[in-house]
Amino acid sequence: MNQSDVQSLIATPVIIGIGAAIAWAGSQGGATAGTLPVFALCALLSFGVNWLVFVHAYLAQTERFFDLTGSFTYITLTLVALVLAGVFDARSLLLGGMVIVWAARLGSFLFARISRDGSDGRFDELKPSLPRFLMTWTLQGLWVLLTLACALAAMTASRTVPLGGHAVVGTLIWIFGFTVEVVADRQKSRFRADPDHRGRFIQSGLWAWSRHPNYFGEITLWLGVAIVAFPVLSGWQYATLISPVFVYVLLTRISGIPLLESRGKKKWGDDPEYQAYRERTPVLFPRPPRAA
Repeated sequence: MNQSDVQSLIATPVIIGIGAAIAWAGSQGGATAGTLPVFALCALLSFGVNWLVFVHAYLAQTERFFDLTGSFTYITLTLVALVLAGVFDARSLLLGGMVIVWAARLGSFLFARISRDGSDGRFDELKPSLPRFLMTWTLQGLWVLLTLACALAAMTASRTVPLGGHAVVGTLIWIFGFTVEVVADRQKSRFRADPDHRGRFIQSGLWAWSRHPNYFGEITLWLGVAIVAFPVLSGWQYATLISPVFVYVLLTRISGIPLLESRGKKKWGDDPEYQAYRERTPVLFPRPPRAA
C-alpha cells in the first residue's frame, strides 16, 4: 500500500465526518420522517447511492457512470426532500426546479461526453486503487450534500416565508449562471467536434472572456440558489450557506481548475499561442477579451 492509498484511507472517514456535521446542522428545525430528520436521511442517501454504484465501478474498472451518478443523486435527494417534508410551497418548488433542471442538463451532457470519448483521464490512476477510488466516490457524496445543503435545508424547513426580493434576485442570478454554463459547454463541444481543431485549445466565444467560463457559471448559479433559500433558514441551518463557498473552493482549489490548468500546461505549455492566451485571459471571472 503506497502513501496515496494510506492518505485516502485517512481522508475517507474525515469526509464522512464533515457530511455528518452538515447533516446535523441542516436538520435543526427541519421536518422529520418518523424520528429521522429528512435532511439527515438525504445525507445518508447521498453517500449510500454513490457507494452502491462504486461497487460496480470498481469491479468493472470504469468511471463511465460517475458523473451520471452525481446528477442522479442530486435529483433523488431533491425529490425525497420535497416528498417527505411535504411542504410544497412556492420556494420549495422553485428550489427543487432549479436543482433538477441543472442536474438533468449537466448529467446528460457529461454522460454523452464520456460515452463519446470512452474514458476520463482523471480516473486513470484512481481506478486500480480501492482506497483512492472509494474516496473519490465518497467525496462525490459529500460534494452533492454540501452543494445542495442550503436548498435541502430550505425545502425541509419547518417554517415557510412568501417569495419576495430574495427569490427574484436569486432566480435572476441562477438564470444568468445556468445560461453561461450551458453556452460555454456547447461552445466547447462544437469546437472539439470540428476535425480542424483536433489537438487545439478553445479561445473563442465565452472562452475568450474566461479560461473556465463553465465553472464561473456553475459557481454563480449556486449562489443564486443560496439567495433564494436564505429567508427560511434559522439557527444552525445558516451553516448550510457553505454551499456556494464549497462549490467555489472545490472548482478553484481542488478538482476543477487546478487539474485542467495542469493538463493544459502539459499539452500546450510550450505553445506561444497558448502562453499568450493565458496571459490575456483571466482564469475564472470573465472580462472583455484583450487584443491578441
